[in-house]
Amino acid sequence: MNVEEMKARAKASKRPYRSFGYEVARVIFYGFYRLMGWKILGGAPQDKKLIIIAAPHETNWDLPYMLGIAFYYRIPVRWMGKKALGEGPFGWLMRWWGLLPVDRHASMNIVQQVVKAYSETDEMAVVLAPEGTRSDVKAWKTGFYSISQESGVPVAIGFIDYSKKLGGIDGKLVPTGDYAADMETLVDYYTARVTKFNHPVSGEALGD
Repeated sequence: MNVEEMKARAKASKRPYRSFGYEVARVIFYGFYRLMGWKILGGAPQDKKLIIIAAPHETNWDLPYMLGIAFYYRIPVRWMGKKALGEGPFGWLMRWWGLLPVDRHASMNIVQQVVKAYSETDEMAVVLAPEGTRSDVKAWKTGFYSISQESGVPVAIGFIDYSKKLGGIDGKLVPTGDYAADMETLVDYYTARVTKFNHPVSGEALGD
């Protein structure tokens, strides 16, 4: 991995300034990321709609770090959470922080709900952890892949390396329909960028 080249691509991938409120949030999230000693690498796609996968999923800090990365690029990022988080007196704050509420009891499954959300907006990027858990898994869940196929939204490839305190988004994957082959592409990507990539990626489907 050519770190200097990836730094340059990260800088070139930053999008123009957004609203005042967004820039305030950017200072908070990206400022925290830098304060913790992390650096940004890689060239993020410029697509207005993205599915950002973040791997490996090791701790509860993955989400705030990935939010810091997305704010660096000025990508308006969303994250999925249960519908109840968007309700009540602090629901507005959760939505302002990027909550995309999903209802597990709705007639549509989660994949369909997210596909519908993409169809109703001109710009959205949803962060997903394909492993679905911090524990070791036999294979990634396939929800992100199904969402991408059904919505036509490309997958932006995000990574987090705790050993070197490096993270970023570097390129994208447009599903070919051959899940196993596409997963091999991701294996090559992550093993080249993450010092310890112990959570396997395979064509074995675990479901949404």
